[in-house]
Formats: sequence, C-alpha cells, structure tokens
Amino acid sequence: MTVDRIVQVFETLTPESVEALGALYASTARFKDPFNDVRGLPDIQRIFRHMFVSLNQPRFVITGRIAQDQQCFLTWEFHFDFKRFKQNQPQCILGGSHFVWDEDGLITLHRDYWDAAEELYEKLPLIGGLMRWLKARVNA
Repeated sequence: MTVDRIVQVFETLTPESVEALGALYASTARFKDPFNDVRGLPDIQRIFRHMFVSLNQPRFVITGRIAQDQQCFLTWEFHFDFKRFKQNQPQCILGGSHFVWDEDGLITLHRDYWDAAEELYEKLPLIGGLMRWLKARVNA
C-alpha cells in the first residue's frame, strides 16, 4: 500500500469506482466516522454509495499527509452540497483519516475524524440555529 494510492483513490472517487474498493480494502476492514462504525467491504461500499445518493458532487481534496510504517494520517477537505435543500450552497467539511493496512497492502482500518456539530449540524436549516445558540451558551 502506498499513501499516493490512497490519495488517488479518494480524490477521484466516483459512484462507479466505489465498486472497485475491494482492491484497496481488506474484506474484513473496519470503517468508523461520526455516524458509522462498520466492518466488512460491503458495508464500507454501502456508506460511500449512500454519499453519492445523498449529496451533489461530493469530492475529497487531500491537504496533508503523515506516513509511518503501515499507517498514515491524511487531512482533507470534503466538498459537496445537499440534495435535499432548495437553497443549496457549496459546503466544505474539514477532517482527517487514519488508515492502517496489512502485509498484503490492504486497508484494515479507516477511521475518519471530524466535528459533526461544527462542520455539519451548524450548517443545516433549523438545527443550525439551535446548534450555534447552544455553542454560544456553552462558551459564555
């Protein structure tokens, strides 16, 4: 596994290439983010398929990388807009991913780190106002 390969796959991810993730992930790999914690290639592919169904033009831009032995950490921008909202505006979530791969070069762990409250909930109609109010109250 090379970090360049992971970066290339995620920066060029399409609905069609989701089906080819078996070349990147071990069959029993774990994926965890603020909304999911799954094991196995079919469930990982389901999450990425859902991303393309739920969002307009989702894409990752890798902004940094740290690699050591059989693991790496990538920082990224995730660009998209919501399909469900009429006043759709481009969105960007900032986050990072930790990847670990096995001796065969297949990813066994993919863990995403990002702040769902700040990066997502505060941008949603209705709930966003409540989240910003709560944040202000906690920080007062």
